[in-house]
Amino acid sequence: MSTEVIVVGAGPTGLMLGCELALAGVRTLIVERRHAPQPNSRALTLHPRSIELMDLRGLAPRFLGHGRTAHGWHFAGLDTQLDFTALDTRHGYTLFIPQARTETLLEERARELGVEILRGHEVVGVHQDAEGVEVDVRGPEGEQTVRARYVVGCDGGRSSAREAAGVGFPGTDETMTGILGDFAIVDRNDPALQRARARGVLIVPLDGNITLFVCIDPARMRVSAHEPVTLDEFRSSLRSLCGSDCGIDEPRWLSRFGNATRLAERYRAGRILLAGDAAHIHFPAGGQGLNTGLQDAMNLGWKLAAEVHGWAPPGLLDSYDTERRPVGQAVTENTEVQTLLAELTLVDQYARPAAALRELIDELLGMEVVNRCLAGRVSALDTGYPPAGANADALIGRRMPDIGLTAAASNATRANELLLHGRFALLDFAGDEALRPAVETGWAERVNTVTVTQHDDHPELEGVTEVLVRPDGHVAWASRSSDTDARRTERTAALADWAGLSKDALPTPRSGA
Repeated sequence: MSTEVIVVGAGPTGLMLGCELALAGVRTLIVERRHAPQPNSRALTLHPRSIELMDLRGLAPRFLGHGRTAHGWHFAGLDTQLDFTALDTRHGYTLFIPQARTETLLEERARELGVEILRGHEVVGVHQDAEGVEVDVRGPEGEQTVRARYVVGCDGGRSSAREAAGVGFPGTDETMTGILGDFAIVDRNDPALQRARARGVLIVPLDGNITLFVCIDPARMRVSAHEPVTLDEFRSSLRSLCGSDCGIDEPRWLSRFGNATRLAERYRAGRILLAGDAAHIHFPAGGQGLNTGLQDAMNLGWKLAAEVHGWAPPGLLDSYDTERRPVGQAVTENTEVQTLLAELTLVDQYARPAAALRELIDELLGMEVVNRCLAGRVSALDTGYPPAGANADALIGRRMPDIGLTAAASNATRANELLLHGRFALLDFAGDEALRPAVETGWAERVNTVTVTQHDDHPELEGVTEVLVRPDGHVAWASRSSDTDARRTERTAALADWAGLSKDALPTPRSGA
């Protein structure tokens, strides 16, 4: 069988995208230059929206079984934490889980779904034409060329796919760096550990008695991210920050990271698309990078599958760029704000005004409305996609609340369970007996239709008679009309706009399209 989509990069974004495409029946190949999965901790957190996405596909228990939760999270390292429990979600917490474990779990799922993963192979050329994309791949046995209908670059900040597509990557170079490392030996009884935390050092116990340290040393924060980190440097930086090296030894991994911030000029160039770090890079403030990449993949997967299968409405695939690029821009902007707060604190000449600024923002975070606003942004629970039309219902574009429900002809007990197979869900709150057969006649393979009785208290759903939920959990269309005929007309238009023409109206797919 021929490959329909090639994903470049087997990091969290590429693996998540592979899962989504395969779930939708797309033949997918992931090409990865590394010979083995990521062994290091790297990114450490899954935020509430990312856990919701896993929940939408029935994967949340896998991840929760390999991490630990914390109900608060930080903004720029300030004392007053963001309260995720105050947000409208069943997953009001951060999940601490090393990136290595996240990749392992996603790779297991991808292989279950039949995704082919080609490790130890580097993409050295990408060439697109009107009918598809050719990818030149170099591996242990030499070079080969693989052809697919689309290519998605999930291959990081120096993306070869982005370069081949000719997509610009404007932004700012690094002005500050920090260091991180996984250590097998740490003096856990050293009181300096608490002093280190008070000086902004992140210290996280991991599986296998490994401890992650992350810090920014004012004396070393202008060192290039390309300069290797040594154990002696790490010890020296800890001593300068807290008076002790905390007994660190036997490093398993050392790295330096910077605050270079860039955003791709567009996320699609013909048959080449970009996601994750290939589309946006920034300082790891708030741990948002990996999470944003996973959310890119969830938005793109079903749209690209629709295009491959030939039922995508006009403009659906382009909506990936129009919906996700503004999110990438918002993330780069809030990480720049957090980085600036950290940097000003570390520079002696700004110490006093920086401390006053941090105290002011910390005080503001104590206000519920401010805390909820920033918690929504960092957790990505406030991510919504602007609806078309000035009179669109307020629900459209927002996350569908994971309401508890009773449902006829369904075993689902809550809304998220209706999306396990990556199809649309049409929720009928009006008890319209003619709805299900009408929808199944044209869209049965793409839309699950369920008559439900909501039993959770969600004021935003008051008066709603029907809701069409996208495969990524966002609301595509909602109606509050009690007029059955008017609602039928609106519904048919919404289904055509989002789930394509009914199967009887679809053209025969072209074999090479």
